[in-house]
Amino acid sequence: MNMIIGKKQIVLASLVLILGIAIYLNWQFANSDDALGVADILGGNSTGSQATYGEAELVNTDDNYFANARLEKQKTRDAATETLAGLLEKTDLSAEEKASATAQALQTAQLMESETTIENLVKAKGFEDCIAYLDSENAKVVVKSEELDAAQAAQIKDIIVSETAVDPSNIVVTPVK
Repeated sequence: MNMIIGKKQIVLASLVLILGIAIYLNWQFANSDDALGVADILGGNSTGSQATYGEAELVNTDDNYFANARLEKQKTRDAATETLAGLLEKTDLSAEEKASATAQALQTAQLMESETTIENLVKAKGFEDCIAYLDSENAKVVVKSEELDAAQAAQIKDIIVSETAVDPSNIVVTPVK
């Protein structure tokens, strides 16, 4: 047998090696202690108790909190967008189902735009960093601040109310160091 190693075999072996390294690194980063869950990102309010406007809970965290939160938020939005895009691509859907999927996609896009606007306006009020989470009924805003007084919370609430149709009683503002 003639064993000649050609360019194709070298390229294939290199790609397999790179894929193996990528899988290993992904596994390492996924299992690290720095990974945040959705409950961590939203302020850890997983006990079911309803927080009210003006009450704030100080969360201790490292400098990577906002970067990790943005990454998790983007992953969630990307997954939702892919799901909606998959629904819209199906040809066996009725006109009503396509209209519903289109309306959902439009609402998601509007929420993403509102979140970005709220984040920018809150930063313009003097906060170092901010991340906003919106759905059709609730608004959660996490700001980088040692403390949050009533006037600052009122400013943030005013921004949210002016940008969305969220009821003021469904707004939660959380300061993070």
